[in-house]
Formats: sequence, C-alpha cells, structure tokens
Amino acid sequence: MNDIIEEFDVIGIGFGPGNISLAVSLEEKQITDSVLFLESNTAPDWQPEMLLAGSDIQHNPLRDFVTPRNPISPYGFLSYLKSENRLFEYLNLGLEFPLRKDYARYVRWVARHFDRWVSYGETAITITLDNTFSEQYRIETSLGRVLHAKVVSFGPGRTPYIPPQFEQCHSSQIVHFTRASSALSQWQAKSHLTSVAVIGNSQSAIELVLDLSSRYPHLRIHNIFRGYSYQFKDVSPFTEHIYFPEFIDEFYQLDIEQQKALTRELWRSNYSSADHDVIKMLYVKLYEQKLDGRERITLHNMTDISQVTENKSGIEIRYKNKISGRVRKLQVDGVILATGFRNMGCEENQERNHPLLSNIADHFKRREDGSLHVARDYCLESNDKPLSPFFLNGLCESTHGFGDAGSFSLLSIRSWLIAEKIEHFLTNQV
Repeated sequence: MNDIIEEFDVIGIGFGPGNISLAVSLEEKQITDSVLFLESNTAPDWQPEMLLAGSDIQHNPLRDFVTPRNPISPYGFLSYLKSENRLFEYLNLGLEFPLRKDYARYVRWVARHFDRWVSYGETAITITLDNTFSEQYRIETSLGRVLHAKVVSFGPGRTPYIPPQFEQCHSSQIVHFTRASSALSQWQAKSHLTSVAVIGNSQSAIELVLDLSSRYPHLRIHNIFRGYSYQFKDVSPFTEHIYFPEFIDEFYQLDIEQQKALTRELWRSNYSSADHDVIKMLYVKLYEQKLDGRERITLHNMTDISQVTENKSGIEIRYKNKISGRVRKLQVDGVILATGFRNMGCEENQERNHPLLSNIADHFKRREDGSLHVARDYCLESNDKPLSPFFLNGLCESTHGFGDAGSFSLLSIRSWLIAEKIEHFLTNQV
C-alpha cells in the first residue's frame, strides 16, 4: 500500500447515474475542483449488458441528470441529441421512451465531460475513519492508493440479488442479468449452446427471453418464476406521483411500518412487473411459435426451485410446482438470474448496509428495525461525535421511496440537495 496520502474535498464511490448527476451539480455550483470519483469500469457506461435490440428506457427522457431542476443546462438529454445532430430525427420517431442504446450514449456523453474528476478502472477496497485527520474518511483503492475525503458520496449501485439456491452453486454457468451478454458469448465460445433458463418474471426477464429467442432461434428457453403470470406494471398517472419531489417528503415523514406498508402497496410500480408492450410481444411470440410448430420457449409458472447443482452437462435445476406438488428436474446449459437487486434495509432479501460500509457502519445511527438511519438530505447521521458528511447517493429506497430505486426520475433533485449540503459544509470549514 502506498504511503502517500492524497486528499480531496469530495470523493465519489462509483460514477453511475447518481454521481454523474452530482458532478453536474458540483460543476454548476463551482463549489470545489478537489473532486475524485472512483469507477470500477474502464470507461463510462450504463447497463452495458442490457442494451438489447429494440429495448427502451422506462422513464420520461427529460427526467435526466439535470432538466427537471435546470431546463437550460447543457447536460440535458435534448442538448445531447442536438450535439449529435439527431434532434429532429429523434423527434420524428414519435417514441414515448427512447431506445436504451440511445440513453446509454447520452449517459456516456455527459460522463465524458467530467473525465478530469474520474479515475476509471479503480475501485474502493476499504473505507474507514481516520481519527488523525479530523474524522476524514480514509479510502484504500484497488490501485494501492490511499485517499482522504472530507465528504463522501457513496453511489456504487445496489448489490445484485442472488437467490440462496443459486448462491450455493458456484458456477460460471450461472450469472446475474447484469452480466448476461458477456456470459452468453463465453458460453457459446466454449460449447454449443442449446438451452438457457431465465429466472424471474420482471421486465428484465421478459426482455431477455425475447432477445434470446430472436438472437438464438434454435435455443430452448425456460422462464421459471414463482407467480401465476406476468403482471402489468402500474403506470397510472396517479401512481406516477411517487416520482414527484414532494412524495419524498411524504414518504420520509412516515414511521417505519407505514413506509413498509406503502412500499408493499406500490410494489408493482417498479418490481415483479413489466410494461404492457413487452408482455404483449412475448404472448404473440409464443402464439407464433405454436403456429410454426417450433415451441422453443417454455414457461414454468407457480414454481419453487429447491436445488441447483452443476454437472458435466451443465446446470440441473430441481423444482416443484406449487399447485400440483409435482417435483421435476430441468437440465440447461446456463442460467440467467433476472432477480433484481438488494435494497438496504432489514426486510427479507435486503442488506443492513452495503458491504463496503462494514468498517464504518457502527459509527452511524440505525432505525428501530436495525437499518441505517439516513437523514432527509441523504446523509448518514453519526452515533455520537460529529463526522464529516457521508451521503448515500441512490441507495435510500427504504427511507426516501421509489424515486431512489435506481431510477433517473429524481436524480437531478437529489444531486442538487447533496451538492447544497456539500457546499454548506465546505464553506463553513474555511
């Protein structure tokens, strides 16, 4: 480990949408140029493994890094289209939602404006408190650097959720959907791919089934899920109020049990559901395959998976139908888990805190249920003595509502609030 300590006013962990939006706010405010973002990827990107042909985003494109807060910013989606000389072509498409490939290019376009602040291919290995430096945060990185930060914006993204049955089977033939495209290429390279199982009934699951069916016409695809059918996403304009800024205040002031109850009620607005168009496309695809006498997609609904093992032929899945009680086995070449992510909290499938926070979590307050106490301004609150600000940027769904669930919808509002708090802290230090 390097003995040289590099000090920064602000260090961001991760340079995904949350911290990209923060970079926009910091530049606009001209708070400080002593900024560093650590990003594990070697270049800026957004959902690189899910840029499937024809797939679109699921939010209004103007809910971007900055437009809801500052419509005349040069970093808005329309500014990107104008800079690419594609504004009129895009408008002529008549799309409600842009192609995911296009929005990924927008994300990269904005991110590249901040190359001076970003170290790509470098990750935070440990985060601790350094008592000898006025309670600054000490960050050791994958490149052997030791960094000190007056303020941390923690935005590494949520941890992928791996169901226990699959977590126990350590196999390169089982991947989370965030690695699906790369895995498929690797699987094909080493053997003839004949069958794949997709686990889950979310938007991502259906998109994967459709994409696999299109790209690999001879592939047998098994979609396994616990429910009876696919559920339409709740896109009522009334429900969409959960992505209004004022909803954050409404949700935040509720007690824990009220927050959990409201989350359950609104669950289908973001989880275990899919847009109408992709569900319709899958239904038509199944019907067409039946007409052609080539039924390559098999749906296994109402299914509980009990055991997963790897053998010479690939992956064996033992499962039980929840209605008939019948137990069966399924042999496939690979498995893609469209099982979502783990939010922070103490409910089932959640995590008390992100693994990178393990060395400092005890310094911060927790709520009655054991989850971290996050202030309205997204800052963790210390147990006793005052600590430098440590913001959770994009991990606060359980305390701040669905607008914090990896969505772009309220990025611009959240990042500006964090930037204001950073400005206040650094100004008062002088």
